Amino acid sequence: MNLSASFQLLRSCTRASSSRALARPTLASLPSRRYYSDDKASESKPADKEPAKDEKALCEEKLQAKESEVADLKSRLQYLQADFINLQRNAAKEKDQQRDYAITKFAADLLETVDVLAIAIKSVPASALSGVAETPPPAGTKSHASHLKDLHTGVEMTHRMLLQTMAKYHVKPFDPTGEPFDPNLHEALYQAPVPGKTPGTVIDTQKIGYMIKDRVLRAAQVGVAQDTS
Repeated sequence: MNLSASFQLLRSCTRASSSRALARPTLASLPSRRYYSDDKASESKPADKEPAKDEKALCEEKLQAKESEVADLKSRLQYLQADFINLQRNAAKEKDQQRDYAITKFAADLLETVDVLAIAIKSVPASALSGVAETPPPAGTKSHASHLKDLHTGVEMTHRMLLQTMAKYHVKPFDPTGEPFDPNLHEALYQAPVPGKTPGTVIDTQKIGYMIKDRVLRAAQVGVAQDTS
């Protein structure tokens, strides 16, 4: 081999090596990659889960707070509803009482008139109403007994109608003669020993009592049997 041929062979080898060197990638040309060890990966996982855990606990606390608030509001609503129902009942009861007892004072004032009519009726003996006169009246006229009888009948009818009218408004009389004495219903005027009568029993009623529904309009004025021992 001559010198020129050797030179050409050396030149071609140099070009081939240069082309291979250019084709080989360098470290700078390679993309950068980050490598983590297993320890670092295991440490990063709990850090990622902790925020989710805290958020869940916070949501549960908020839910419990709302549930407590709802329970409190429900309890208050139930109390308010019960108070409103009681208020309605009390208002209706007061309205009924005002209607039922509105005539209490008026009825109490009428009792004296009723008593006077009752006394007038009792003051006329039955013999005076028999119609038998001591001297016969003139022809075409009525006897005094007839006039008295008519007057007695009129007074008796007035007394009865007045009691009926008062009964329409729940005002009713009661006569406690023979009943045990009750200080809530009776007013004792006197006591007297009466043989055969149980002590504390009403033996006489001077004035009958009156009730307006379940209330005492006037207590009965009575005499009570006394203990004889």
